[in-house]
Amino acid sequence: MTVESTAARKTTRRSSGTKRTASASTSTTKKATAKPATASEPDLVQLLTPEGERVQHPDYDIDLSAEELRGLYRDMVLSRRFDAEATALQRQGELGLWASLLGQEAAQIGSGRALRDDDYVFPTYREHAVAWCRGVDPTNLLGMFRGVNNGGWDPSTNNFHLYTIVLGSQTLHATGYAMGITKDGADSAVIAYFGDGASSQGDVNESFVFSAVYNAPVVFFCQNNQWAISEPIEKQTRVPLYQRARGFGFPGVRVDGNDVLACLAVTRSALERARRGEGPTLIEAYTYRMAAHTTSDDPTRYRRDAEREEWEAKDPILRLKAYMEREGHADAAFFEELETESETLGKHVREVVRAMPVPEHMAIFDNVYADGHALVDEERAQFAAYQASFEGGEAE
Repeated sequence: MTVESTAARKTTRRSSGTKRTASASTSTTKKATAKPATASEPDLVQLLTPEGERVQHPDYDIDLSAEELRGLYRDMVLSRRFDAEATALQRQGELGLWASLLGQEAAQIGSGRALRDDDYVFPTYREHAVAWCRGVDPTNLLGMFRGVNNGGWDPSTNNFHLYTIVLGSQTLHATGYAMGITKDGADSAVIAYFGDGASSQGDVNESFVFSAVYNAPVVFFCQNNQWAISEPIEKQTRVPLYQRARGFGFPGVRVDGNDVLACLAVTRSALERARRGEGPTLIEAYTYRMAAHTTSDDPTRYRRDAEREEWEAKDPILRLKAYMEREGHADAAFFEELETESETLGKHVREVVRAMPVPEHMAIFDNVYADGHALVDEERAQFAAYQASFEGGEAE
């Protein structure tokens, strides 16, 4: 199964034991200076253009070895392949729901690889690539969306919290955890992920207040994918999201969310700032959700095909591939090996999910109330009748 329809699926990732931070290299690649934004383009930090041209930024720049570049590429390709398999499995009835990350791989891999092992992550429900960076078994994510576990991983093992469905609440959890780190005297940092829609939640704004007042070592990473389900960003805010941080007393920065190098550099800088005791930072990763909000959503009802096509030209995987090929950082053998690895991953994911138990339909009514409830009993009876109405159906 090829996922190269919207971006090349070829890369090589570091092994789980490899350092998550990237060291400087002695690359002699010529770099142009980033062009100022035009009226139609947002002002953002960019180190790699959509065409795969390397540019410099006066405040955020980074030099990576060929091996490190291949590692980032592999991360993005395998994350996309996993995401594609999960979407297909949901369409086949193996998962109840899936929230795709398609198009947001650079934002998640770049920020995820900026983290140290002792940093702590508070995700939403779409950070599958960040989970990959933290060493969480991808199939554990699928068990949750199949309804056979409540997360499937120990947050303390990977410093990666359980997925949070309630919009924005994880930013408060992250802020409190970061305040605790300060009291413990540790020099680690916290990162909280959320979307542009969640930025309108009261929880997010409250977390901004507390993190600023208590100088908490937390990075707020907002993936602005342009759509809060069917609500476009221009109907959510009058100012760019990153500028909101100024009103709370800490810096905000907008980064090209489809540029994995820029996301890595900006997030690393914000995390280091937090560790130095300089407080929170808001990062707005300006990206695009190329798939539906979830598999229960139909984006064709509210957005144009031309809009997606415009963003496909900025695909994060294609631009890094173009850069590596131009500079000779990867050869045909590398891409072929990655293709094989991608196929192996896809097969493994399918086999594991199909071997998982089928969730008991009536179990959703158990343990809602300790002593039972008349309304729950009524709903249970209605659902049992619905299940029995199918040919061969039988209430469990």
